[in-house]
Amino acid sequence: MRSRIIPAAFFRRDPIRCARELVGTELIWGKCAGVIVETEAYLAERDEACHTFSRPTARAFIERNKAGAAYIYFSYGAHWMLNVLVKGASNGFVLIRAVQPLRGIELMKKRRGVDDKRRLCSGPGKLTQAFGITNQHHEMNLCVDPRHCFAHSSGDDVDVVADKRIGITRSAHHPWRFTICGNPFVSRRVKL
Repeated sequence: MRSRIIPAAFFRRDPIRCARELVGTELIWGKCAGVIVETEAYLAERDEACHTFSRPTARAFIERNKAGAAYIYFSYGAHWMLNVLVKGASNGFVLIRAVQPLRGIELMKKRRGVDDKRRLCSGPGKLTQAFGITNQHHEMNLCVDPRHCFAHSSGDDVDVVADKRIGITRSAHHPWRFTICGNPFVSRRVKL
């Protein structure tokens, strides 16, 4: 069964709900694709871990872009991070943290210099490197181009687990990290 692009309407609601419901969908990027196995939600208001808390450029990004736009930034001078803009009753972002590779695996291995399929996209920086995602994709509309989008997959429903966000120090207590229960492709296993 062919994948269907997730429309902008999906991203016009609560960031936490979007983060949970993106788990199990596909990320399609050129010749590469995979099932999203891990996400994190960030709220534009009252969330100290969100870029909007300390970066006026992130607030301006929300103002000038529509829901479903790619928000890509360079983290710790080492890795690109792929986020999608969510605009609804609450604005925010969903960080795509990990993907289980489906297509373009040899290209991903070449880009990453790694043979272990489980290590190709098991973290947000690894994922962007494997998929070839950089700042040239910043502000791209991810709801119109079947070559760069999120898509509903033909797979079964997935068992999603909520956990605390990782890799941050402020507002880390929020259980806004979502993973497929027991999936070996996540960046860090959930402590149940």
